Amino acid sequence: MLTVNAYAATSATGPLTPTTIERRDLGPHDVLIDIAFSGICHSDIHTARSEWGATNYPIVVGHEIAGVVREVGAEVTKFAAGDRVGVGCMVDSCRECDNCRKGLEQYCLNGNVGTYGAVDRDGRPTQGGYAQAIVVTEDFVLRIPDGLALDVAAPLLCAGITTYSPLRHWGVGRGSRVAVIGLGGLGHMAVKLAHAMGAEVTVLSQSLKKQEDGLRLGADHYYATGDEETFARLAGSFDVVLNTVSAKIDLDAYLGLLAVDGTLVNVGAPEEPLSVLAFSLIPARRSFAGSMIGGIAETQEMLDFCAEHGLGAEIEVIRAEQINEAYERVLASDVRYRFVIDASTF
Repeated sequence: MLTVNAYAATSATGPLTPTTIERRDLGPHDVLIDIAFSGICHSDIHTARSEWGATNYPIVVGHEIAGVVREVGAEVTKFAAGDRVGVGCMVDSCRECDNCRKGLEQYCLNGNVGTYGAVDRDGRPTQGGYAQAIVVTEDFVLRIPDGLALDVAAPLLCAGITTYSPLRHWGVGRGSRVAVIGLGGLGHMAVKLAHAMGAEVTVLSQSLKKQEDGLRLGADHYYATGDEETFARLAGSFDVVLNTVSAKIDLDAYLGLLAVDGTLVNVGAPEEPLSVLAFSLIPARRSFAGSMIGGIAETQEMLDFCAEHGLGAEIEVIRAEQINEAYERVLASDVRYRFVIDASTF
């Protein structure tokens, strides 16, 4: 076993604190990664605070991991020491179900193995990226192209793929009209990616305070949803509306922004149930859908796409001892647009 420094949540109400954890011995198909940077995702906060159900403590969260391979198992063929790599939201799956065979490991019918808060192949709970190092089977390790710096690449392993996957699945390309609800950790990547795909991009935000940023990141239009005229002005305007916020919203109002056959895709995950009136869907054959990260092949495709188009996350790098402060700032929407922990400070 390899002992590494980490930060863990020990209860739903207490701060994350320094600790040590053990990583499994290197198996024949395993990769040992020295973590360089780990992004802070809102999912980390939800999990650390038991907001999505009971969490087994102590837990080390973090699933936006970028680093360098230190060592590989005897039968590893995809990676070698010194390679620049990433790990996202899952570290294994059954590999045998219909979805896994289609490259949709995120929808594994037997449940994928989450990077934290799941049960690993050795029967021990998985622990995430707020740590110095991690051991992952080679099939769930991603190659980070040379054109992407590791710090701006780390958030792509969740925020990037969470927005890239639905944009690809719903066929966004040149001529598509896309609206992004919220300009945060997910939303800012959605704007960058949709713009790079050739879409006409509109940001829908509570206010205009981030308008300059939104236009700089690739948005063509920016509207405040607090303006009563916005929804009337934009009715029937979009092919895809991507909801990136984790707060409860008026879905019926946003569904009214879709053109015929348009789709509102939810990638944010609010704690409260969402309700939809049937007549928000029926008159224009609209759809309300959800999407969760992407498979391994699609995640690699996303990383390569980002490198080709020079896309990385907008980040603020912090030290490990600033994690608890960063959590509070995330909740106050006081980050533009992703905190990334310098893992050397663990």
